[in-house]
Amino acid sequence: MMKSFLRAAVLSVAALAALALPALSADEPDLIFKKSTVWKFLTPDHKLATYAVDDPLVEGVACHFTVPEKGGVSGWLGVAEEVSDISLACRQVGPVTFKAKFEQGEEMFRQRRSFMFKKMRIVRGCDIKRNVLVYLVYSDKIIEGSPKNSTSTVPIMPWGEASAPRCGDWLDN
Repeated sequence: MMKSFLRAAVLSVAALAALALPALSADEPDLIFKKSTVWKFLTPDHKLATYAVDDPLVEGVACHFTVPEKGGVSGWLGVAEEVSDISLACRQVGPVTFKAKFEQGEEMFRQRRSFMFKKMRIVRGCDIKRNVLVYLVYSDKIIEGSPKNSTSTVPIMPWGEASAPRCGDWLDN
């Protein structure tokens, strides 16, 4: 009886891990640096980690975000549920070129923030009137969601001899 219970538990965990695999296959952002915020004895410290990610659809725009990363035993094992405090800054880093049309609020980047239930998402929109790209980062949970968020804007400017494209021309209506 105990062996069948253990076998069922192992199969359940394996099935849940298989469901989480698509979140693990996403491109990883570039780690810029980490700064320890709370020292832990014999286990990893709590840290703030700053990452960079290029917008895959809008060449010439990069976003930097900082997330807290839990240390301790749960952080070391990778099972800690991370808090939802995320800051975001996006900038034009070269001439802006749109690769395809996009929808308002379309997901630009996603990262798992807990073993199964929480994801951080960066979505993109266009302020047509001002020709500004608007990026929003937030985290969501399957059960209750999260009100924590941060917004960053990127005014599309001419770069060298290249004129500035209009983001509104690339919206998929």
